[in-house]
Amino acid sequence: MIDTSWSNGANVSIWEFLVWSFWFYIAISCIWIFITVIFDVFRDPTLNGWAKALWVLFLVFVPFLAALVYLIARGSSMAQRSAAASNRASSERDEYIRSVASAPSSASEIESAKRLLDSGAITPAEYEQLKAKALQTTA
Repeated sequence: MIDTSWSNGANVSIWEFLVWSFWFYIAISCIWIFITVIFDVFRDPTLNGWAKALWVLFLVFVPFLAALVYLIARGSSMAQRSAAASNRASSERDEYIRSVASAPSSASEIESAKRLLDSGAITPAEYEQLKAKALQTTA
């Protein structure tokens, strides 16, 4: 058996360390599941206040059974709500990127107005109006 001495003098075998690591992993997984279920309870628009309160009480007093029952009874709708929220966030992000990327900058507007002035399509007074309008939209 391989022993590892720690600074406080306690000898811990590799097997004890692996068992401790396994139980630590289980504890973190349970906490993660409880937090996920609680977040889903509060984010679910189909549950009224009393139902949310009952689920939270159930999770507080009988956490393992409550989490198991919730995942069995509402797991599929939980996944659908998560997917819908993800799709909604993705579409909002894409819409924002499109709006920012497609908005003409004042420099490009002034540049296009300068080309029109140089080609003789507009007068210097019209160029100044376009330039002032472009600078006004950014301010």
